[in-house]
Amino acid sequence: MVLKILAFLMRAINMVNKIVGNVFSTLALGIVLVCFAVVVERYLFSTTRLWMQDLYVWLNGAMFTAVAGYALFRNQHVRVDIFYRPASNRRKAIADLIGVCAFLLPFMYIVTTYSMTYVQRSWRFMEGSANVGGMPGLYILKSFLFVFTALVALQGLAMLIRSVLILANREDLVPADFRYQYDDKE
Repeated sequence: MVLKILAFLMRAINMVNKIVGNVFSTLALGIVLVCFAVVVERYLFSTTRLWMQDLYVWLNGAMFTAVAGYALFRNQHVRVDIFYRPASNRRKAIADLIGVCAFLLPFMYIVTTYSMTYVQRSWRFMEGSANVGGMPGLYILKSFLFVFTALVALQGLAMLIRSVLILANREDLVPADFRYQYDDKE
């Protein structure tokens, strides 16, 4: 019963990161369009709007912080595959369990803790762009640090649950799109 509850929680976390990842990855098109407009405006019309220059950089920051958990779900973060790739699913589960507990979750805690003052100060001053005529609302973009840490930490928790399920010989509770890509058996 406990393993089924954990499996439900894992699926819910995966779904959140899938939705956020798919929604925010569409910002890539907006980034390209705004950047294109800035270039056309600058080189064809010899003018520029600083807020538009801020906009595509800020959209880029928002997108990359919001989709980090989705990238972790899809196993698209950097990893040293020399040992991990040929490992059995049980060894991968052990490696993920140790990696999440010893590195990922503590790092997300540290980023959250050290970002707190930085983001609070930005909200207190209602910080905007450093450029005259730039975008207002930089404090909102800085708040995406918390979105980043929350989504990555949640996905780390889902990885932890996956590891527990595999080590408990309940791989049947792991969704097909979250199983290890190389299905080698020990």
